Amino acid sequence: MENINPEVQDDRILLLQLQEGKRTAFNILYNKYWEQTYSNAYKRLRDEDQAKDIVQEIFVSIWVNRHSPINNLPAYLSISVRNQVFKLAAKSKNLTPYLEVFDNIPAQNEKADSNLLWQEFYRSYEKLLLTLPPKRQQIFRLRFHDDIPTKTIASQMRISRKTVQNQLGKAIEQLRVFFY
Repeated sequence: MENINPEVQDDRILLLQLQEGKRTAFNILYNKYWEQTYSNAYKRLRDEDQAKDIVQEIFVSIWVNRHSPINNLPAYLSISVRNQVFKLAAKSKNLTPYLEVFDNIPAQNEKADSNLLWQEFYRSYEKLLLTLPPKRQQIFRLRFHDDIPTKTIASQMRISRKTVQNQLGKAIEQLRVFFY
C-alpha cells in the first residue's frame, strides 16, 4: 500500500473540495500556502508590493479556475510564481539581472497546469470586462492587463489601495456569478 504524507492527502481532499466550489477549502489552502508563496515571490523580486500582487493574482486564478484540477499545489504555486516573475521581468528593465538567477533554477514538475489555467483565466477576464461598470473595468484593466501594482493604481486614481483591492474582489465575484 502506498505511504502518503498526511499533508499531501489533506491537500488532495481540499483540492477536490475546491473543485466543487467550496470556499472553505480555498480559504484553508490560501492560509496554508500564502506565506510560502509570498516568500517565494519576495525572494525573487525583493519588492513587497509586487510579491503581494503576484500572490494575489495566483490565488485569484486558482479560485476563478477552481474547476480545473491541480494535482500538486506546492509545485503549481512555485511554477506560477516563477512564470509571473518572468512576465513581470519581461516588462521591467530593472529586473533583467534576476533572469540570470532563474536560468540556474531547475524546473520542477514542468507538467503543472499553470499555462492552461492562465489561458482560461485570460479568456474569462476578456468576457468579464464587457460586464463591469466603467471604473471597475478601468481598475481591472490597469491591474491585470497593464500589470500595474495596486498601490500605483490607487495613487493614479486618487483612491485608497484598499478600494482598489475591494473593486478587484468585486470584479472577481462578478466573474464567478457571470460564468457559474
